[in-house]
Amino acid sequence: MAANIENTFDIIIVGAGAVGCAIARELSRYNLKIAVFEKESDVASGTSGRNSAVVHAGFNNKPGSLMAKLCVEGNEGFEGVCKELDVPYKKTGKLIVAFDKSDFAGIDKLIENGRKNGVKGLEFIDAKTVKKMEPHVGGIGAMLSPNTAITNPFIYTVALAENAAVNGAKFYFNKEVKGISRQDKLFRVKAGDTYFYCRYLVNSAGLYSDKISSMAGEKGYKIYPCRGEYFILDKRTSQYLNMPVYPVPRPGIGGLGVHLTPTMEGNILIGPSAEYIKTKNDYSSTKKVMDQLFKEAKELLPPLSMRHIIRSYTGIRSKIVGPNTGGFGDFIIEESKVVPGLINLIGIESPGLTSSVPISRMVRDIIANKEDLKLKSDYISTRKGIVQFRELTIDQKEELISQYPEYGEIVCRCEGITKKEILDAINNPLGVTTLAGIKYRARPMMGRCQGGYCLTRIVDILNNEKGLPPEQITMRGKESKLFTGKVK
Repeated sequence: MAANIENTFDIIIVGAGAVGCAIARELSRYNLKIAVFEKESDVASGTSGRNSAVVHAGFNNKPGSLMAKLCVEGNEGFEGVCKELDVPYKKTGKLIVAFDKSDFAGIDKLIENGRKNGVKGLEFIDAKTVKKMEPHVGGIGAMLSPNTAITNPFIYTVALAENAAVNGAKFYFNKEVKGISRQDKLFRVKAGDTYFYCRYLVNSAGLYSDKISSMAGEKGYKIYPCRGEYFILDKRTSQYLNMPVYPVPRPGIGGLGVHLTPTMEGNILIGPSAEYIKTKNDYSSTKKVMDQLFKEAKELLPPLSMRHIIRSYTGIRSKIVGPNTGGFGDFIIEESKVVPGLINLIGIESPGLTSSVPISRMVRDIIANKEDLKLKSDYISTRKGIVQFRELTIDQKEELISQYPEYGEIVCRCEGITKKEILDAINNPLGVTTLAGIKYRARPMMGRCQGGYCLTRIVDILNNEKGLPPEQITMRGKESKLFTGKVK
């Protein structure tokens, strides 16, 4: 069977997380036909949308590792990328807190690691300085990392994808890859019920990267899923914390210890835990782990109370080291030695978000070493996000309402989100119309009531704007319908 020209691409990327979308954006600079396949209904539906939103500095990673090199490079360029793509970013700094004198050796090791990796500005500060910087944090001293930052990982991934799409990359959602073979020197990829063809296949499938590699003909990789559980705290807790606060890491399985992280929106995250699990889609929150999370969080930040919790969630790391080994492996980013044209990205766990743009350049260079890439003359490097109406001055708000009356109607009372912002989220460049997609683009349903007020109003807007009856509206795709019919 001959390849279908319409379904034939130069490059197919499997996985629309932060790394996959960064690769799509980087390659969209060139005269290439690019497709991105994602088995879920939106970008950042896996690990990229379920993390701590920290832009890491690079002092935790093993000196000489690819992980360390790309993290430091990513940290240094992250703010510039966020400016180009209109993504929230704040350089907060970070504290690694010691609770007893035995932790001081761990801080010394981190500072030495950071020095070897090229991380700038790391220093030890005493308890008095800790209290001056973070009055509510416990501990007897800390390491300060001044170049650590926070971002919004979902908006970051959306922005990468939207910019790639504007430059010609095609995104296919709800397209799980079910088979890969070779035909006429091309990869033949069965995604959903359709066959697609490409010259290069980029495996950025995260937790499922071992499966995709095996399908394509290179076996031997194994991903070990490691679950991290989180609490989200009410915005009233923002008074207690200005920057991410971690304990000094101690030997064990591959996490950095339970930590506290302020978000761009004013909440605080507690977590993650680190627990190897058997399946790659078990996003359960467990009482035992969550109780331990909160206990450890109170040691870091004593004013916390259970009444501050508004939600929990979990993320899953794609680790290449199993529970018997623990710790961290290194990123694997390379063209397969047994399947020409297959570019594997295996074990891209934290700091994958921070490293996403440098990773994308590595993938570009792998392809550029095999053929001459031609830059587009009309490449668009910037993207404009949804206006955050609540952050504007009174005069700016009045001017916008005069132009767009929908800014004058509040849909989400907790977060102050207007109808115009909801409409902008619905009419996004990627064509996503799930409630979760709207939620993560514009922040409705993320306040104290968690959608109790605004959810039905968003359903009405979807119905009016897209003609979607409530029975067809989902939270995250076809398996997450909310309504079965009317009761009156």
